[in-house]
Amino acid sequence: MTALRSGAGARVVTRRRVSSESRRRALGLTLALPPVLLLAVFVGIPVVLAIGFSLGHNGGLNSTIADIGTGTHSATSWWGTGQAYVDVFTDPRFLRDLGVTVFVTVVSTLLVIATSLAIALNLRLRGGRLATVFAGLAVVPLFIPVVIASWAILTFYSADGFVRTAFALVGLEGPTWGYTTIAVVIGSVWTSLPFATLMATSGLQSVPDAMIEAAKDAGASTRSIVTRILVPLAGIPLVIATTFTAIGILGQFTVPYFTGPNAPTVLGVDISKYFQAFNRPQESAVMAVVVFALASGIAFVYVRANFRSAKKEGRI
Repeated sequence: MTALRSGAGARVVTRRRVSSESRRRALGLTLALPPVLLLAVFVGIPVVLAIGFSLGHNGGLNSTIADIGTGTHSATSWWGTGQAYVDVFTDPRFLRDLGVTVFVTVVSTLLVIATSLAIALNLRLRGGRLATVFAGLAVVPLFIPVVIASWAILTFYSADGFVRTAFALVGLEGPTWGYTTIAVVIGSVWTSLPFATLMATSGLQSVPDAMIEAAKDAGASTRSIVTRILVPLAGIPLVIATTFTAIGILGQFTVPYFTGPNAPTVLGVDISKYFQAFNRPQESAVMAVVVFALASGIAFVYVRANFRSAKKEGRI
């Protein structure tokens, strides 16, 4: 009898635990459902519609824009048609602008990460008032609207701006970077630097002082401490800063629209031109899909780095 009662009690406890676990899972799902639905309605559905429209599915919610737009191709099979992609990828203007987009994204991201890492390392290893001032100045662009910053950069580097004026005072011919790709890179670095600096600083500050002191006691140089201790241990924040910076620069519009040339330009501006000025919405949807694919590739690096970190720490 005692054994039967013990077994029955164990089953009751097990059922209670399962019931409690089910309630917790249901509560978690309920709490996570609103943002998931919000993303699905305002992000997921438009993305699916845009991809379908680029493949020639012009019915339903795409019917109005398909009727208004010019050069629109309709689906010829169940999956659609690739004629819009052929039109875009055979256009030398698109290939040129795609190259400019990749160039601006890569160069700007490298400059942002290098600058933010230098500021964070200076603050972590040396400290002092000057390092704190540099770190504070790097965050200032966070509080300046992108439109204002873009206009300031344009006027600063224009033909009659501060740079050429300063050169003219000493009898030299200064560079004109307004309405050039260089101005787009400068604006991209300016707007992206605060987030990267905050991530790099927080990542390096989280490294224990004991590890650095132990490395110094063992005779390690500053270069060895940076490359073998600080940067590896702050790897995840640096990956986050790199991927988020690259995605932000890849899809930007305001900075290249204000500071860049009419041609060549980045795809963010191209999408707007093809949609509004050229009235070719299907080709703009194709370009948006291309940008989405590039951003997804960058996001894959972020997901892979987090997965490897979690696996190494035994969290999965």
